[in-house]
Amino acid sequence: MSKAFDAAAQQRLLESRATLALELARQQGADACEVGASVDQGIGVSVRDGAVESIELSRDQGIAVTVYLGGHKGSASSTDAGTDSIREVVDKALAIARYTGKDPAAGLADAELMATHLPDLDVHHPWALSTEQAIELALACEAAGSSQAGIRQSEGASLSSGEGVRIYANSHGFLGAQRGSSHSLSCMLIAEDENGMQRDYDYTAARNPRDLLAPERVGRQAAERTLRRLGAQRLATGRFPVMFDATLASGLVGHLLSAIAGGALYRQASFLCDRLGDSLFPEWFSLGERPMEVGAMASSPFDSDGVQTRDNCFIEAGRLASYMLSAYSARRLGMQTTANAGGARNLRITAPLAARSDLLAKMDRGVLVTELMGQGINGVTGDYSRGAAGFWVENGEIQHPVEEFTIAGNLESMFKGLVAVGSDTDTRGSIHTGSWLIDEMTIAGS
Repeated sequence: MSKAFDAAAQQRLLESRATLALELARQQGADACEVGASVDQGIGVSVRDGAVESIELSRDQGIAVTVYLGGHKGSASSTDAGTDSIREVVDKALAIARYTGKDPAAGLADAELMATHLPDLDVHHPWALSTEQAIELALACEAAGSSQAGIRQSEGASLSSGEGVRIYANSHGFLGAQRGSSHSLSCMLIAEDENGMQRDYDYTAARNPRDLLAPERVGRQAAERTLRRLGAQRLATGRFPVMFDATLASGLVGHLLSAIAGGALYRQASFLCDRLGDSLFPEWFSLGERPMEVGAMASSPFDSDGVQTRDNCFIEAGRLASYMLSAYSARRLGMQTTANAGGARNLRITAPLAARSDLLAKMDRGVLVTELMGQGINGVTGDYSRGAAGFWVENGEIQHPVEEFTIAGNLESMFKGLVAVGSDTDTRGSIHTGSWLIDEMTIAGS
């Protein structure tokens, strides 16, 4: 990077800016105020066909101020965090508050809920990586993939590395700070045979650069994923079991989280409104979050309201055990916050896990989906319809790749029809899960 990132110094600077904003808001008559501020620095390198395509050195900062004035709320933000800019942001937030409607649910989370346990969760691992080293790693990744027999051309390899500091402070006297880092390397390739061309990719991502896969391995795996798609055939229309590859199953968890999020619930825009306690999954399936997990991708001791995070169980023995609420959405629903302002953190499944081969055997005859296209999900009804590609399975064995078909169903039926979860857990993101086998969905082919 062009300039070393001093996380400790940046944290002190952000804290002083937040303190200034809180004091300015208090002096101008705000009943309450909250401030979020962050600064991030990173490097991104892209290569293609053995040459550098782009180099990006980034440094971003911002501050956002929300004030509460007699039940009215005003928010303003700026990418300039200088003293004069902070004064302007506070002034604008107060001006906005004087024109907004009164909202009884608006306000800070209760003071007694503020986080007091703020351990180091081991999520900050800077990478002293020069531009030349970043280019070398990306080139090695691309070369390993492009050299595989059958690969026609490269769509490029990219490396990204960054670190930053975020803070949240409010007029309860709470001030929390967290330093973090993220690193990734990816490669996309094109293969070709007499039936045409196919494209696929692979990537590695981690908080700690030592946990990244070797660039050569990422390139080879990208080639393997691309080559296995050659010779893709069309599918006949029908109803078949569907297995979602582990890389896609996390999306099903994401759809569940969207449906139990407070914002969707108080707007009556979810198929899971008023469904607490209902059976949604088989009894052997549970799902919860672990926000204090050391070293994980989404760990944090406090949420975006400053509330102390905790383990939450959203699905317990198949039943909907909890919604996912911020302080605001909880008030709208007449409930208590679940410390989920800003979303869920580190989703983990508790279930018997089966080997991938066992899931295919259970399926016997159906479709393994490895790619999804489009956004055909209706959050109000739970209806699900997306373009897909993958592999046809017969007698529990993969037979050939398939493409240009649609899978359709309803999320609630899909959840209830979950047959098994694979042990092939994808740990690269916040949601850890293996493949999901669903008993039956509609396949619309040619």
